[in-house]
Amino acid sequence: MEKKHYELGDIVQMKKPHPCGTNEMEIIRLGMDIRIKCVGCKHSVLVPRAKFESKLKKVLRSASADASKTSEEM
Repeated sequence: MEKKHYELGDIVQMKKPHPCGTNEMEIIRLGMDIRIKCVGCKHSVLVPRAKFESKLKKVLRSASADASKTSEEM
């Protein structure tokens, strides 16, 4: 299976939705553990990297792509 690439500031979709109803999360901390913040209710959760990688479905919006779009507009 292909390894998913993600970085700080990315919006990712998880396999199961958050209890508030949305399954979009923003990555706000990377390390051995990954802190993700719900886009809907702003609740943050600290998840071990192995568990995060197994629960990650796909990257919806990449922070690096958003930054390059912003710099092109200037």
